[in-house]
Amino acid sequence: MRTIFYISDGTALTAEAFGKAMLSMFPLKVIHKTLAFIDTPEKAEIAVNRINQAFEESGERPIIFHTFVSIDIKRVITSSRGSCYDFLDYFVAPLSKELNMPAQPKTHRTHGIQESNDVRENYDFRIDAVNYTLANDDGSNVSNYDEADIILLGVSRTGKTPTSLYLALHYGIKAANYPLTEDDNMENLQLPKVLKPFRHKIYGLTLDPQRLHEIRSKRREGSQYASMQQCRYELQEVEKLYRREAIPFLDSTRFSVEEIAAKILAETNLERHRF
Repeated sequence: MRTIFYISDGTALTAEAFGKAMLSMFPLKVIHKTLAFIDTPEKAEIAVNRINQAFEESGERPIIFHTFVSIDIKRVITSSRGSCYDFLDYFVAPLSKELNMPAQPKTHRTHGIQESNDVRENYDFRIDAVNYTLANDDGSNVSNYDEADIILLGVSRTGKTPTSLYLALHYGIKAANYPLTEDDNMENLQLPKVLKPFRHKIYGLTLDPQRLHEIRSKRREGSQYASMQQCRYELQEVEKLYRREAIPFLDSTRFSVEEIAAKILAETNLERHRF
């Protein structure tokens, strides 16, 4: 089995994103290894030893996706027995020509806190958004929905919390979420009064009944809450509510959290505070 290394003198998030995007086009099983903050020759030598060891153990050349500012450290990594790929090599020169200015590489620029006012402002937005989202999770606090950028609505275990946190952490969006439960009278389900003034901020999530049954069973197996009948009933009623109130909603069954967040952003045109 191939070992894949994502290596950088920073967080390695860029190398991971690029590498995983490339690997998604190939149907193979791999072992992922991320080596972040390889910012000295000594650390680079240790990384090379790990790469070479992976080669010796598997007999297959490890694949290395890397991004380095330091040419010297990059040279150490590329001396390994792995197959190295740095997408910056292919794009920096043409982009520099198009922009008519030289590149000015700097360690930690992509994912660090920089001196630029715009970058700092975006970072502060994200921290504020995460704090807001944690404080307004699962309907725990409904007193400051006027500050929300979006309010995710749905029955229990349809992905409201992870999606809210992803929107906050990655895009600086203040995302509250509110659960619809049996206390909301499913037989005659209405939009909760606390949400009516903020109806324009609401976005609904739903799920395939079988998938919801599986998720709930992991928490409370054999309960009425997790039963197929209950899951099907709750989803049927909440989807009726969405349509009656003209609330946009998404069936998230076959989508990852990243995809759910992206689809919500595309449909709502919310302002991102990180690009």
